[in-house]
Amino acid sequence: MTMDSGRRAFLRWATAIGGFLSLLFAGVPAARAFLSPAFRRTREEKWIRLGEVDQFDPEVPTKVDFVDTVKDAWVETRRLRSVWIYTEDGETFRVYNGRCTHLGCNYFLDEDKGVFQCPCHTGFFDLKTGAVLGGPPPRPLDTLDVKIEDGILYARYQDFHLGVSDKAAV
Repeated sequence: MTMDSGRRAFLRWATAIGGFLSLLFAGVPAARAFLSPAFRRTREEKWIRLGEVDQFDPEVPTKVDFVDTVKDAWVETRRLRSVWIYTEDGETFRVYNGRCTHLGCNYFLDEDKGVFQCPCHTGFFDLKTGAVLGGPPPRPLDTLDVKIEDGILYARYQDFHLGVSDKAAV
């Protein structure tokens, strides 16, 4: 065995190890990025605490604002959200997403007319059912799932596609 063949064997091994390490360092993150959607966790439910059941007067819509925090990779965004709560008897509750189903504007309670009104494009909604009474909204107000635990009202907050007749979660 000559000195030349020993050097060649060493270079072959060094090249093979270097190639393997390069594959490992570049390949693992690429494979992880490619396969991550298959292992992505399902979206966690956001149950928002709205308040004690006793604080909501029957037949009086109540607006509740809260801060929604959304994480996208390393970026954390906080948004002010709102819901409207309506009860006829103080036991069963309807909680409406605070965004108009037309273009997502915030609507308000028009006490004189007894309706929810969207000021952007003059959409009107029924207080009890959320049904469209006038204007361009394509569907009724979006209702949210509710639960009552230990006398506290919670709503599972989610947004829905806007401007379409079908209620589909975003």
